[in-house]
Amino acid sequence: MITKFLVVVLLTLSSALAAEPIVLTGRAMGTTWSVKFFQPGPPLNPATLQTRITEKLEQLEQQFSTYRPTSEVSRFNASTSTTWITASPELIRVAADSRRLSARTSGAFDPTVEPLVRLWGFGAKRRAGNLPTPAEIAAARTRVDWHRLEIRTSPPALRKTSPDLAVDFSSMAKGFAADALSELLISLGATNHFCQVGGDIKTAGTHAWRTGIEQPSTTANPPALAQIVSLVGQSLSTSGDTNNFFEHDGRRYGHIIDPRTGRPVSGTLATVSVINTSCAQSSALATALFVLGAEEGYNFAVRERLACLFVIRDGATFKQRATPQFAQWVVKTP
Repeated sequence: MITKFLVVVLLTLSSALAAEPIVLTGRAMGTTWSVKFFQPGPPLNPATLQTRITEKLEQLEQQFSTYRPTSEVSRFNASTSTTWITASPELIRVAADSRRLSARTSGAFDPTVEPLVRLWGFGAKRRAGNLPTPAEIAAARTRVDWHRLEIRTSPPALRKTSPDLAVDFSSMAKGFAADALSELLISLGATNHFCQVGGDIKTAGTHAWRTGIEQPSTTANPPALAQIVSLVGQSLSTSGDTNNFFEHDGRRYGHIIDPRTGRPVSGTLATVSVINTSCAQSSALATALFVLGAEEGYNFAVRERLACLFVIRDGATFKQRATPQFAQWVVKTP
């Protein structure tokens, strides 16, 4: 379990507004970001807003990055103390939400999966050579347990009950960042907007943003669209194994690790997309559902009344399975 895969295509904007949205783009958190918004009155200065966005994303990266040794998460991971460690309110929010999702999914989602992510070479350092041995996997699994991560909200702090515990909030952090950019825009009066950080999308306001979810492809040809959705104040995230993976002895190993087995997720599920009001939630839920798999994940999504699209491998082709709540966001084509 770690970062997600998502390929989306922003299509035409369904809006009664005559003006075109302002578009800002950049790089942060190891990926690209984009913001599209309609000018409020009085209008915002795009250059000033670009600076504000860059500063906010830099702040979040310094909190959540597992690649920066000086980040808040990296310093927590490096510590062997089992006493309370002061944490930022943002880190506490993500840690608390992650822990709640761990409980809901019986550990299929686990923010303490970092030792396994690193073992399989999907962390800051890529693994060279052979696959991890069963003994190495078993040893790393003994360090993974979300119950050992404790959270205090006032004053905000984290505590590990075993000194070698390490966390990785990547499965939620970029969605949380998209939410943070949305909050920034709303605070400045730009209530109708589209924010994307990597593969996580957050929209706000009354206007509809049409977004295409790509169908996975087994060929080199550009994939078709699995569905087109119209997002009105909603978020969209997709997890899958079709982009970030490596092959060894003819077998494919995706980057999402199942903390229950210590191994990359395997099965027929290719991607799962989640629509939710919170991008932090859609981001983490997409990862959790992918770990749960095509059948267990779908049943969980239906039980929790989640809006999800599962794309499942069926031989050389793919089939789709959507929850009832997903249908309301799909654009009906003639």
